[in-house]
Amino acid sequence: MSLPGVPEGWPELRSERERAYFEELESFLEQERERRRVYPPREEVFRALELTPREAVRVVLLGQDPYHGPGQAHGLAFSVRPGVAKPPSLRNLLQELHEDLGVSMPEDGDLTPWARRGVLLLNAVLTVREGAPGSHRGKGWETFTDAVVEAASRGGDPVVFMLLGNRAREKAGGVDDDRHGVIEVPHPSPLSAYRGFFGSRVFSRTNALLEALGREPVDWSLG
Repeated sequence: MSLPGVPEGWPELRSERERAYFEELESFLEQERERRRVYPPREEVFRALELTPREAVRVVLLGQDPYHGPGQAHGLAFSVRPGVAKPPSLRNLLQELHEDLGVSMPEDGDLTPWARRGVLLLNAVLTVREGAPGSHRGKGWETFTDAVVEAASRGGDPVVFMLLGNRAREKAGGVDDDRHGVIEVPHPSPLSAYRGFFGSRVFSRTNALLEALGREPVDWSLG
């Protein structure tokens, strides 16, 4: 079974499905799913695009690749389903949110409310093999998510790109920074959070940029 169709809110991406790299990517994923567990589930791979149509995007919050533990990844960068323990990167993300804007730590780590408010929770790579972080890098997803970033950059309204970590920063070249805001900070993982993520005030800076661009700031509250 192939990947689901590209959500209707991103018509610019439909042609990507017809390109050779995407056919190779789908073939790779089918082989992976036959032999191993792959996250997120097939029907949730494009969840971020489903919840945040291009015309609704105010912020592109870009991470690296999905969580690789059972039950964690559900198609939104950094997010986990209700009832799933928060991974360290998510805890650090929410800790910085609390320190920056005073938002209390939510009981669960489901970031769906952000997605519904115009925050595209996109990873640079959209799938991963269980227990093997980075295992689906270099298989074609980067080309597809480059196209997502470019589509968001070509949209009618300016947006803010929050690039978290080195893999996300590689996407900066696809952003028209004459029209949009770009914030680059280290990834909130335990390995790099103390190297510039904590204290970055990335959420208040994003809202300040949105207002400077004539857009409404994001309500970052959860729960």
